[in-house]
Amino acid sequence: MSRKILVVGAGQSGLQLALGLQSHGYEVTLMSNRTADEIRSGRVMSTQCMFHTALQHERDLQLNFWESQAPRIEGLGVSVAAPGSHDPGPTQRAVDWVGKLDGYAQSVDQRVMAGWMETFAQRGGQLVIHGAAVSDLDYFSRTYDLVLVSAGKGELVSMFGRDASRSPYGEPQRALAVAYVHGLDVRPEHPDFDAVRCNLVPGVGELFVMPTLTTTGRADILFWEGVPGGPVDVFKGVKDPSEHLALTLELMEKFTPWEYARATKVELTDANGTLAGRYAPTVRNPIGRLPGGGAVLGVADVVVANDPITGQGSNSASKCAAAYLAAIVEHGDRPFDEEWMRSAFDRYWDTAQHVTKWTNAMLGAPPEHVLNLIGAAGQLQPVADRFANGFNNPADFENFFYEPEKTAAYLASVS
Repeated sequence: MSRKILVVGAGQSGLQLALGLQSHGYEVTLMSNRTADEIRSGRVMSTQCMFHTALQHERDLQLNFWESQAPRIEGLGVSVAAPGSHDPGPTQRAVDWVGKLDGYAQSVDQRVMAGWMETFAQRGGQLVIHGAAVSDLDYFSRTYDLVLVSAGKGELVSMFGRDASRSPYGEPQRALAVAYVHGLDVRPEHPDFDAVRCNLVPGVGELFVMPTLTTTGRADILFWEGVPGGPVDVFKGVKDPSEHLALTLELMEKFTPWEYARATKVELTDANGTLAGRYAPTVRNPIGRLPGGGAVLGVADVVVANDPITGQGSNSASKCAAAYLAAIVEHGDRPFDEEWMRSAFDRYWDTAQHVTKWTNAMLGAPPEHVLNLIGAAGQLQPVADRFANGFNNPADFENFFYEPEKTAAYLASVS
């Protein structure tokens, strides 16, 4: 007898998990508040850059449908604006380097990924278009062996209590503003390969630029993360997409003119190609308790929501789906009780804890030894490469990033 599993929420993690369970013969129901077409024609939902390990989880399930079309991101670059450089006059970069990735990264707009929903239905999965409330889950928890909640916003998230011991920030640490554009010129420093660019403007925020595949083909994402209350925190209330883009470019011209220089001809990919907002990075308890006494397990950013400053959201979604899939399959026909739910989450937390630690560190003002490390990467290619590959495996930062002694020992070993 096949086990019945309900996945609530058809974002990246929920879809990957539903398709993975389906491939193992589970009887899976997927609940989404929108159809695939509604998602495709709607607003962009995120920025995303998936690194090698996360992409491999998709390949393992043969879900890498867009791999041949999405740009291959072979490097990750860091620039730091020189102090005082956003005063009038030429802006200088105190630091500018590109690390090469061991395995390429890719970015696919989540609106394109909605195609997975159709695949799920074509493969015989039950797709229910319905915005689930807590009262619905109370009913479903009695008819399914396991209910997984991967809808990262709205009423359902309130079932999962905040884990204060793992959530140092009570307020949003950045104001986020995204624009998907066509027409960005290649970066003159590396015209022969694609790279994600991280531009750090001390005290102001960060500008990320990344190649992507969207509904209208190859594009680039311009993504500002502004320190709250600072000069980049100006997108609240901007509803008009063209105004949003104009503001993005104006800030680029002022704070990152080296990126603005290649953005003078850009236009939005579509009228829904902008997004702005903010949220506090939060880790929640993985088990949601229902009014009728049932329990449900939270997935991906329902339980671990990091700020996007380290580009880990889509990677974490993929890694969580992979960890939960393995935990479910290994559990056989035993009941999915609360003890099992906690162990499944702990398995995911093994990797997620490194993401959370690193992301929360990057949100603060960087200590001197980290500035030294980022500076050294400009002179020492192995340091640039190792830093870049930390985006694929954030656990490696434990070895050379957090503690001044380890950073000094590492830099001594490569210089």
